[in-house]
Amino acid sequence: MTLRATTFIVVGLTFAIYIAIAIMARARSTSDFYVAGKGVHPVLNGMATAADWMSAASFISMAGLIAFMGYDACAYLMGWTGGYVLLAMMLAPYLRKFGKFTVPEFIGDRYYSHSARLVAVLCLITCSITYVIGQMKGIGVAFSRFLEVDYSTGLFCGMGIVFVYAVLGGMKGITYTQIAQYCVLIFAYTVPAVFIGMQMTGNPIPQLALGSELSDGSGYLLSKLNTICVDLGFAAYTAQKWSTWNVFLLTFSLMVGTAGLPHVIIRFFTVPKVRDARFSTGWALVFITILYTTAPAVGAMARTNLMNTIQIGPVGSPTGNLLYADRPSWFTNWEKTGLLKWVDKNHDGRIQYYGNNKEFAKKAESFGWKGNEMVKVDRDIMVLANPEIANLPFWVIALVAAGGIAAALSTAAGLLLAISSAISHDVMKSVFMKNINEKQELLASRIAMAGAICVAGWLGLNPPGFAAQVVALAFGLAASSIFPALMMGIFSKKVNRVGAIAGMLTGIGSTLLYIFLYKGWFFIKGTAPLADNPEGWMLGINPQSFGAVGALLNFIVAFLVSSATEPVPEHIQHLVEDIRVPKGSGAATGH
Repeated sequence: MTLRATTFIVVGLTFAIYIAIAIMARARSTSDFYVAGKGVHPVLNGMATAADWMSAASFISMAGLIAFMGYDACAYLMGWTGGYVLLAMMLAPYLRKFGKFTVPEFIGDRYYSHSARLVAVLCLITCSITYVIGQMKGIGVAFSRFLEVDYSTGLFCGMGIVFVYAVLGGMKGITYTQIAQYCVLIFAYTVPAVFIGMQMTGNPIPQLALGSELSDGSGYLLSKLNTICVDLGFAAYTAQKWSTWNVFLLTFSLMVGTAGLPHVIIRFFTVPKVRDARFSTGWALVFITILYTTAPAVGAMARTNLMNTIQIGPVGSPTGNLLYADRPSWFTNWEKTGLLKWVDKNHDGRIQYYGNNKEFAKKAESFGWKGNEMVKVDRDIMVLANPEIANLPFWVIALVAAGGIAAALSTAAGLLLAISSAISHDVMKSVFMKNINEKQELLASRIAMAGAICVAGWLGLNPPGFAAQVVALAFGLAASSIFPALMMGIFSKKVNRVGAIAGMLTGIGSTLLYIFLYKGWFFIKGTAPLADNPEGWMLGINPQSFGAVGALLNFIVAFLVSSATEPVPEHIQHLVEDIRVPKGSGAATGH
């Protein structure tokens, strides 16, 4: 059986499972659609949250970033996992005790203002749409490979699948679909890592294989990878390339962004009791850890396999490069997607792949090379291509394709639900069309979700970076707008509605401005006035890291404006106390 046939069977079976679950768990009320009837078991909710969280950025893109960035990519691992600890301790139980459907609903009630609620909706949609763009990039990559079509066609096919089960099932259908998707994606991620770890080091545990000696006796994996990278003009794999300041800011931005993401927070409204929200977060962290501790090994092994495959002769030799005519099947397959491109610049018929190190540039010139001929190696292909590069069995390669699609679809569905809920429940039902009935509200939610799919798909055709980079921008936006409003809403009785609104607008406005200055309007290419150039960044701050600065501005402005305007009403101060310090016992406190 061919690889394509095997992939169709494996991916087709997973799709059948997802759609069957969505049909069986179809939402029949707004409670089902928004919060799954508040009846999801904490362990199952933790698994669904993990699937919701481990998006295309985690499954497809993070190991790709690690493969090319090396040490600096630790910021993504620390920020994304550390944020869950913050979420478990500081937000989840209090928001669940408040007992409403959405994040903007909490902000509107806590800050006693429809305007604050609408600003929160604006922030939520901005963050979620940016996040969905990253998922659409992952969906396009996965579908283009498994269907063997170009990226755009793969993206449109993926949009159709998301439309079918997300619009149909709502939170109830999405929750149980995400449980199935977690099982698929974690199995798909770890099985190839075990195979490749055994193949390269003889160690079946990926986390240990990363620090093990290579089976051919040529040294330890990371030491060999450092040597290959340096000899080909790249920076050492384990060297820190970014400034410590930038790594810190990115880690902090991702951490507080995690705690402010609405599609993650809304998951804790689906459990029966307050304490279940905290337990759900703990279980989610356990399920997430399995993938996140495996990712560094996957990234290192993928980079080693890529460079060894192309550089088949002695490193730094003019004859030590693969003939394009002899390129392996995986290379040809990924060329079809447009995500891997080669140009024969010196007309020698060989594939030259090297870095921009000045010393190696002189060596390359002496060989007659005229520039790096691998003009495009999209980092998002590394996880999906790695099993093919390693010549693993077809069923393993097909399983990875199914896992990548599951990761992208699960998070896209959660984000789209957050967007549709904000539009139908927080804007239409609560502000502009208060008299619509439950059936009309449910229809409005589904229409809003369908519209969001179309917008995100269109923007996904020209993403402003790799999937993980786009997702990091979304985290920065959440960190600068929603997280401070939630924290001050729970832990401060002094912040009033004017302060909260001013803070949110300052945070998201400053972060968007910085992103547009250095990234441009991502759906119009070539529009970044200052260019995406590290030398031009303000104080050396990466656009992905600026969310931490935006959050600080949010806090400062909110407190300053609140101190200069009217105090918070007494009944709102009591509300804050009731959220933070539960009174009584029983079902209200979860004991």
